Amino acid sequence: MLSSTISLAPFESLRPTAVGDYADGYPSMRLVPPDFLVPLLARPVAILGGGVSGEAVRELLALLGAREEIFDEHHGIGTARGFTLAEAKRHPLVVFSPGFSPGHAWLQAARAAGCTCLGELDFASLFWRGRLIAITGTNGKTTLTEFLTHALTASGEDAYAVGNVGFPFSRLVTFKRDPGEDAVALCEVSSFQAETLRHFRADAALWTNFAEDHLERHPDLAAYFAAKWNLFECTRAGAVFAGTSVQRFAREFGRKLPPEAGVSSEGAVPDPQLAGTIFARYPQRENFLLARAWWRHDGRPESALYAAARTFTLGRHRLTRIGELHGVSFWNDSKATNFHAVEAALATFAAPVHLIAGGRAKGGDLLAFIQRIAGRTKHVWLIGETRTVLAAFCAAHQVPHTVCGTLEKAVHGANAAARPGDHIVLSPGFASFDMFRGYADRGNQFEKLVSNLGATSTFQ
Repeated sequence: MLSSTISLAPFESLRPTAVGDYADGYPSMRLVPPDFLVPLLARPVAILGGGVSGEAVRELLALLGAREEIFDEHHGIGTARGFTLAEAKRHPLVVFSPGFSPGHAWLQAARAAGCTCLGELDFASLFWRGRLIAITGTNGKTTLTEFLTHALTASGEDAYAVGNVGFPFSRLVTFKRDPGEDAVALCEVSSFQAETLRHFRADAALWTNFAEDHLERHPDLAAYFAAKWNLFECTRAGAVFAGTSVQRFAREFGRKLPPEAGVSSEGAVPDPQLAGTIFARYPQRENFLLARAWWRHDGRPESALYAAARTFTLGRHRLTRIGELHGVSFWNDSKATNFHAVEAALATFAAPVHLIAGGRAKGGDLLAFIQRIAGRTKHVWLIGETRTVLAAFCAAHQVPHTVCGTLEKAVHGANAAARPGDHIVLSPGFASFDMFRGYADRGNQFEKLVSNLGATSTFQ
């Protein structure tokens, strides 16, 4: 159980030191592992998960001259056999991907064997000598990570977006072996990554917002909050920043934030300097306010941040207008994988929309979700594993809806029903893995379907 106040172990104790090539038996290496890691690297390291983060760990271990063995539950990735207690005894160090929950049987076996178990983010952080700014939140964390990276780069600094944003921290360490202390890693941290952090030490942490999500992984909302709170525990004192909803839930769960940590991220008056930027309105406005809080804290000129806001564009699949056909506009918000994101998207439209929603459930109160969006939807086109239960709740609250077997049927149905001036919005509110390879695949397929309708593309 985490404490109710933020504490911090000595911050500098785990910083590695720069050395020349071929020093201390580590070929092509410019960083020496911390002392506790050296004997663990003398024997094969077990990597749990052969995906993007697992492959990045493998690359870093190769740079260290260490041996490794990859274990993955999917056939054809890594070793075919499972990770048993007997296997664990062969590997004193285990590095695992975010998909492995703390209670996973393989991690239980590793702990029973006395292994040192580190998440990929934790492991990579042991080799980073530059500054480390951590960013989390139920929503907005990817955009905030990308925006601060853009702003720092525009200011002439050596900045990199890593972590849950899609580029593993281990890969940055491998490719940029001697970054120097002025380099900045902007690290997006999910609750899956935050909950097991032990050695990760952030120079600052920004937490945008908090809402219901990932209850398929965390037993309840309090546990989900505690997982993210662990990131603040791993951050330098006096350098944590929390949005309005985070402050509200901190009080509810008995967590004490420093007075200076609070950022009034909700209900702010319009900022003329943000007119014409993506940050002019919510939900992106909240991201800017968190960025500005840290920017000020770091002693940087606000003019540079506002200048960066004027040149920053959203990444793919984040409530982007992608086309228009016969006066009907189409919007791709495939990255909206939770209720809070959908509600934020719907709030940007002046009138009810045709909403394409559904997918793989991640827990949460589905009935309450339908109740909250009922007044903002003209018709809901339901896809994915949750389509049947969502249809029942829509019927109970007299929300017009259609159950669709495929995304294609949803797009064609919405297009046939829409009238000039309407908006068709893909903002699913659920995970994508029931029908797609990921949210990007879902968004790409939506864009292709819209293009096939003959819509004039507005997406660049």
